[in-house]
This record gives sequence, structure tokens and C-alpha cells, in this order.
Amino acid sequence: MKALVYRNTKSTITGWDSVHKQQPRGVAYETGTHFVHIYGTAEGLWTISNGLTVTKKKEGALSDWVKQTFGAEDIEPSNLDVGSTIEGVWRPGLDKEVLQGLAETDPNLRLAEQSLLLLIERLDEMLLFIEPTAQSLATHSHKARELLILACTEVEAQWKHHLQRGGVTPPKAGFTTNEYVKLCDPLRLEEYEVTLPRYAGVPPARPFLGWSAAAPTQTIPWYDAYNKTKHDRKAHFDAATLLSCIQAIAANIVLFSVRFGPYRLHHGGGMLSALFNPTFAVALRDCDPRTFYIPEVTEVDRRLGDLMWGPADILRQKPMPLKL
Repeated sequence: MKALVYRNTKSTITGWDSVHKQQPRGVAYETGTHFVHIYGTAEGLWTISNGLTVTKKKEGALSDWVKQTFGAEDIEPSNLDVGSTIEGVWRPGLDKEVLQGLAETDPNLRLAEQSLLLLIERLDEMLLFIEPTAQSLATHSHKARELLILACTEVEAQWKHHLQRGGVTPPKAGFTTNEYVKLCDPLRLEEYEVTLPRYAGVPPARPFLGWSAAAPTQTIPWYDAYNKTKHDRKAHFDAATLLSCIQAIAANIVLFSVRFGPYRLHHGGGMLSALFNPTFAVALRDCDPRTFYIPEVTEVDRRLGDLMWGPADILRQKPMPLKL
């Protein structure tokens, strides 16, 4: 069962007259007896807010109901069925039982947290000596080269994990960016943006934006810098810049968010969140809401005739295999 996704332009629910201004996205589907609408946000990490759920006994067409009640515009069908997720690929709509919804495990999460913690600690130490400004981002050093190689090695490990999970067999010579670039669309990598709010001189990083199969190494400059300085330090020592390190760490943050969800970074507690939050923020840009996970919810308990609204519990979401 697919859902409808759309923009809200009004609300006719008593007491919720302006909720569409803070929650401008909507998703809706129908059960055997009811229509269900859930509000959603359209900034930051986006959300599908099951705390703002509306249900109504079925009458007529679902599309007519969402147009009349929520002023739905730009209506499109969701890519996945309601209640479905894809293994190892987080999308908005999955914020509870995340590991179950992504078919991941606590041991894998702990290993990934430790790896990312190490990278952020090393970058944090480097920033004690180099203040990141527009002028200093081109600074290069042995320490920067060391961190860049470590960060990109971890990126490659995550790429390899996703390819293997998607059933891709490595060539005899092993995976290269010719295979890794195939992950860009299924993992929605281009949508992620990582910022360093404390450092005005550091531009927002979208480490996978523009990644192209036509030039799969050169179209992600931080990885191209790693490739050059790893294989020919003498000729390309200056490629190991502070900016390349920051972007490579951002790529790791993106891949962690994809595999385990970004809320682990912002609200997970422990050392990783404590180190991440003072320096970084992660958000989604230019999203495709059709790819979001539509939660299957229980009926809500506030009633007005056959219309009900309020918080709703989410039924367990079912992960599907990643297909590449």
C-alpha cells in the first residue's frame, strides 16, 4: 500500500489552524476503514510527526480528502509501501526502533561510533593548532595527510559494506570508485549537508554532491586529494589540506547517518554526541519526500464525530533488502 506525499497549505482541524505553517509536509494513506494523515516538517533532518496524526472514516477518494482538509498540493505517490524501510538506509520517518528498522545491530553501532569518535577527536586536536578560516583551509601538513588517509580508509570500508549488503560482487582487483559511485542514489548521499556552526570560515560540506560515474574519483575532490597524496606524497603533499580533512570527516558523518540514523549523533548520549554536538550539525537538503519512510500508525484518541487527531503510536516498521 503506497501513501500520498504532498505540501500542506491549510488546516481545518479545530485548534490546529496554523499547524501547516510549522509542519508544511503531509503524508496520507488509507486502511480498510479509515483515511490517515500525518504532518511533517521540511527543514533540518525533516520529520514525519506521528504526534500530529489525523484519521477519518473512509468516504470518497483519499486525494479529495487531503485536498479539502489540508489543502494538499504537489501530490505524489510514495516510493515504498506504508510501514516499509530499506536495510541500512535511514530516511525521515524512522525515528523509533531505528536499529530494527535498518536491520542493524548494537555491536555494529558501537564499532561505528568508536571509529567516528576517533576521527572527530583527531580533527578536534588539529583545530587546536589551525583555526579554520577562509585563509587557513588550504593549510597542509603531515598530520593532515595522516588524518585524510585514515578518514578515507573508513569511508571505503563503509562503501564496501553497502555494496556487499546490496549483493554486489567485487571485481578481481577489488572495489574502486567505479563501483562505489553506484551507491550515491540508493543511499541518497547527495542530500546530506554537514556544517561547523562555530567556524564561520568553513563552508557547508555536501561531500557527495555532484558525484558522477563519468569521473567517480575526480567529482568528489576530498577523495581525489586522498588518492593523490596517498599514492604520490612528493608530488601531491599539498593536497592533504585542512579543508580536505574536514570534508572527509563530513563524509564519514554522512555514512554513519545513513547506516544508523543521524539522531544517534545529536541525541545518542555518550562520548560521540558530546564531541559531535559542539562542532557539527547535519541536515538534509533538496530532499525527495517520496523516498521517506511512511510509518504505519494506530488510531488516535481525540474524537470529533468520525474525525480523530492527536498523537499516534507507530507499529514496527519492516525492513526490506537493499537492492543495487
